Amino acid sequence: MDIQNAMLKRKSIRTYNKKPISQELKQKIVDYISTIEVPLNAQIRFKIIDLNTLESNIRLGTYGVIQGATTFLCAVAKKEYRMEESLGYVFEKVILYITSLGLGTCWLGGSFRKAGFEKAIILEEDEFIPVISPIGYAKEKRGILDKVMAAAAGSKNRKEWAELFFEKDFSTPLEKEKAGMFEKCFDMIRIAPSASNKQPWRIIKDGNNYHFFVCRSPGYGKIMSFDIQRLDVGIAMCHFELALYELGGFGNWSDMNPNVACGKNIKYVISYIANA
Repeated sequence: MDIQNAMLKRKSIRTYNKKPISQELKQKIVDYISTIEVPLNAQIRFKIIDLNTLESNIRLGTYGVIQGATTFLCAVAKKEYRMEESLGYVFEKVILYITSLGLGTCWLGGSFRKAGFEKAIILEEDEFIPVISPIGYAKEKRGILDKVMAAAAGSKNRKEWAELFFEKDFSTPLEKEKAGMFEKCFDMIRIAPSASNKQPWRIIKDGNNYHFFVCRSPGYGKIMSFDIQRLDVGIAMCHFELALYELGGFGNWSDMNPNVACGKNIKYVISYIANA
């Protein structure tokens, strides 16, 4: 997989044509999923659901948000410590692989009827379905609701470097020329998807340590059954590490709890120790 190309190509597709996904492509996705290691010891598994093979009494719905899709990727998780960032990391990794296959996807964290999907998947004790994504071929002409939602999301509007990346503490924005090879990693984080395009990730560079924080939008996501903004940080973690790997760098995730003065709505999540 060409990582950076997949990150640049990925966008939310809400309108699909009826062309079915071949069994060969589905198997490639399943095989890829089997190779993924879930970070931070969270318990997460995936299930691909095809509407054409479901029992007639099972009805799936996305409240009209998704049109034409017949295949869905579902994440199944347990509510536990580090679930959200782990989920964001692994689900985005699969999304990027699916993108590299020429297929469309769209993160859905709340816009789907959970009862129907839960009926289609046999859940174990304490499991739930936090996110899903349609998988398929984008329709050339988008629906009206698709256009409205894309405009409302404002995904083309990205925060500036000075708002997202810092050096030592939150009082000093990180200058691009001081980022070295990590400049490309940060560029890939800037284009990462997030709920309502809030881009809640903040990163402090301190030598070879990269501290990830969540900058919360007060009141946002309270109706969700999980912390969706920590999930977004997991997506940023995925883009950061995969971009670094492609550049030849490596490292590991660690809970360092750095002594950094944070604003009221900013909380530490995790750190990356780079050996690049």
